[in-house]
Amino acid sequence: MHYNYKYRLDPPGALTETRHHHVDTCRQLYNHVLYKLNEGDEIPARYKVQDTLPDLKEWWDDLNGIHSKVLQMVVKRVYDNLATLKAQKENGRAVGMLKWKPPREYRSLTYNQSGFELKNTSGRPVLWLSKLGEIPIHLPRDLPENATIKQVTVKQEATGEWFATFGIDMDETTPEKPANPEKCVGIDVGVLKYAHDTDGTAVASLDLSDESERVERAQRNLSRKEHGSANWVKQQQVVAERHAELKRKRRDFLHKLSNYYATEYHLVAVEDLDAKGLVELPGNSRNRAGAAWGTFLQMLEYKCEQEGTHFVAVDPKDTTKECASCGVKTDKPLWVREHSCPSCGFEADRDANAAWNILSRGLEDLGVVHSESMPVETALPTDTNSVSAKRVVEAGSPALKERTAKAVSE
Repeated sequence: MHYNYKYRLDPPGALTETRHHHVDTCRQLYNHVLYKLNEGDEIPARYKVQDTLPDLKEWWDDLNGIHSKVLQMVVKRVYDNLATLKAQKENGRAVGMLKWKPPREYRSLTYNQSGFELKNTSGRPVLWLSKLGEIPIHLPRDLPENATIKQVTVKQEATGEWFATFGIDMDETTPEKPANPEKCVGIDVGVLKYAHDTDGTAVASLDLSDESERVERAQRNLSRKEHGSANWVKQQQVVAERHAELKRKRRDFLHKLSNYYATEYHLVAVEDLDAKGLVELPGNSRNRAGAAWGTFLQMLEYKCEQEGTHFVAVDPKDTTKECASCGVKTDKPLWVREHSCPSCGFEADRDANAAWNILSRGLEDLGVVHSESMPVETALPTDTNSVSAKRVVEAGSPALKERTAKAVSE
């Protein structure tokens, strides 16, 4: 299994300058390779371009100071971007051509297979990189003992901080998923309530209004500075730090919420949402983008894989309209937050009804028969246990566990 672990670096000043030089040289190589590919009528295979690197070093002296694997990964980066562009074009998107990278858009170096080592020097962990040397690294959590580091990407964020991302392979077997899962849950995501599940738990959306206001205030201050001046550069750093703070808080919330569902249940059913398409729809797009549903579902999927939990993404069509009790469809505008079936009279929260439809479809897709203790027709909860997003962030997933345990005991 492949995972990424990200750690903060603390490079000394002299080493930072050297690294900046390496990054800029790789940026120039990226632009050179792209220029050569645009010159020809056909694009050669990537390995043929990589084979030209030794000849290139004969007249480009700066390349000799950079590890060979790093240079090869620059070529791979060009080809990966071309493949992404081609895929978007095949999907009907209007795309142009790859452009040369300016300095602000190229900030990373990638070591693949060799040229790096995680060491302990004088009791302090350091990351050794070929042609660069040893860089102090912060390791709040150790890498797993059975992990093999395959790749290291060193990147400077917009805030000016440097990070190392380790691509590791784990020598472990994936936990076996239960053939007949007992603890099953369906989750409906939204804006007013971030997640509403079939156990009657509703998690409020994370309130980042203060952080968003700070970002906007910093951006307004930036717009008043003369572009390129010392004050403009300083304020640009402030804007980057505000954005990073907002992003960290959102990802912390999503990690804790997805971890709860992946570890507490044997089967998790969600809607197969086109998150990007939903953001592009007119009206309330800012809130939909801030919800980061796509990121949440990605986190939930890989954590379910780690825990041996079934992850099922179902067709989202009409999950809100269908009655979870009898299946009759009822149109309801977005502002109507209650489901009331005109056929069978069943009433429930709009999101709770959708969550039960999602679970029912997930069980059907997986071929699992409803157990006697939890048939959809009889186990529809009418009470909702609300959990604030603040509790999830401050206390982690145990906040959900406490609320769920209390509801079960009652």
